[in-house]
Amino acid sequence: MARDDSLTLEGTGGEILVRCLKTHGVDTLYCVPGESYLAVLDALYDAPQIRPVVCRQEGGAAMMADAYGKLTGRPGICFVTRGPGATNASAGVHVAFQDSTPMILFVGQVAREDQEREAFQEIDYRRMYGQMAKWVAEIDDARRIPEFLSRAFHTATAGRPGPVVLALPEDMLRDRVAAPACHAYEVTESAMGLGQVERLGTLLETAERPFCLIGGAGWDATACERFRRFAEAWKLPVGTAFRRQDHFDNLHGCYAGDVGIGANPKLARRVREADLLLVVGPRLGEMTTGGYSLLGIPEPHGRLVHVHPDPEELGRVYRPTLAVAADPRSFSAAVLSLVPPPEPAWAAETEQAHRDYLDWNQPVETVGPLQMASLVDWLARTLPSDSIVCNGAGNYATWVHRFYRYRRFGTQLAPTSGSMGYGVPAAVAAKLRHPERTVVAFAGDGCFLMTGQEVATAVQHEAAVIFIVVDNGMYGTIRMHQERNYPGRTSATDLKNPDFAKLAEAYGGHGERVERSEDFAPAFERARAAGKPALLHLILDPEAISPLKSLSQIRAEAEAKAK
Repeated sequence: MARDDSLTLEGTGGEILVRCLKTHGVDTLYCVPGESYLAVLDALYDAPQIRPVVCRQEGGAAMMADAYGKLTGRPGICFVTRGPGATNASAGVHVAFQDSTPMILFVGQVAREDQEREAFQEIDYRRMYGQMAKWVAEIDDARRIPEFLSRAFHTATAGRPGPVVLALPEDMLRDRVAAPACHAYEVTESAMGLGQVERLGTLLETAERPFCLIGGAGWDATACERFRRFAEAWKLPVGTAFRRQDHFDNLHGCYAGDVGIGANPKLARRVREADLLLVVGPRLGEMTTGGYSLLGIPEPHGRLVHVHPDPEELGRVYRPTLAVAADPRSFSAAVLSLVPPPEPAWAAETEQAHRDYLDWNQPVETVGPLQMASLVDWLARTLPSDSIVCNGAGNYATWVHRFYRYRRFGTQLAPTSGSMGYGVPAAVAAKLRHPERTVVAFAGDGCFLMTGQEVATAVQHEAAVIFIVVDNGMYGTIRMHQERNYPGRTSATDLKNPDFAKLAEAYGGHGERVERSEDFAPAFERARAAGKPALLHLILDPEAISPLKSLSQIRAEAEAKAK
């Protein structure tokens, strides 16, 4: 049907903005209300199609929007007020930028006539957000709202997805105008050329030690399934990038493990020794390359085929043998046309790579009565395959990454940016999006208290997340690095924590304290049966700092090296 461009939108800027959001398919937004965008809040009163999720801090709201973007592939929408609200939200914008997540942050702004006076809570958002967003702009004329929103949605989803920030002067939102019609955005996809497909086939046929590394944004369940079929046909070993482990079934015979922090040494060696590295999706940043140590810069050790939707990312650090500007969806469809040899020469090595992963995945015993490896292993064996597991940043997350097994796409929410505080709000967004699925949020004691107030959001919106707080009484990652670099000279890392279980009960949720491994499973089942947000407060021995070494072992090794 041909669209009628003669139609116009009439109303206040706030009303036109909300009507455009509906046209672009927005069904949920995350916010902390502010006087600077009251006209938008008023317009939402008449828009029951859009669910506003009221949060307790702007950083949590922005992280929820990021989680929505990861789960749906559509821009997560966040509204915050000017000044302090915008600065709080920057933590979530940074996550979306480094994680390549589509997101649009709307920030209330001071009135146009008051700008450049350092009015109450005034900030120049172009300067503030310029380095952590794909586009930052201010809508000075309400008649241009459809134009700005069209560009915002297209920009957030095109090429390498990412965040967009739009500032909204409060008087502009009150202006009553007639604006052009708004039409829904369409995702722009980049495709692989026929000649590139043929060249990839030639590179595969002449390889002896190929390895695939997948991750990044732009995937969906169909793309993951197509890539699985491709890898299975060619018997290719497949690794996943840092915190993208849900892109490939971890129990599939081609899966070799995750290439991230603390990677299996055998897996790291396979990446280094590959004579053909097929990278689909990742930027090949610091976390996925072992601090830029797994590949030579700018010339990789072997041949590199780098597939990424943004051509500006190709050759940015590593010079590829074959650079393909394509998104994972189109790439995974194109390579299915390649016909593999009857029995690839590397098939046995692929089988060995999977056995190495399974060995690495086996629980290990550490200091103390609470064994994190066995607890995470129990969850991997017990939870439904569509369960969503979330975490923020900290040493506690190493247990999840190493011992949990992801079976389906869209079941892992974790920040590749390494942001603390992410797991709690991400889990709330996930449970609201998929109320029928089990959602578990891991957080360290330091990580939890950065966004733990969003448990109140979970209670208010009846999001029955199971929060697992791993408490070792310190900022564990920093303590580990202190002992490694300045053994015995620790400072500013001890934490005095509340009773997190009672805190959850005070919010209106279910709470329990767990000190021994044998008590975890029954406590988890009670949390799952509670039918409301639940929190398990795990007490972890401070010595159990990682699956590999205790804190004392790290200190002793550093002291011996210093002598």
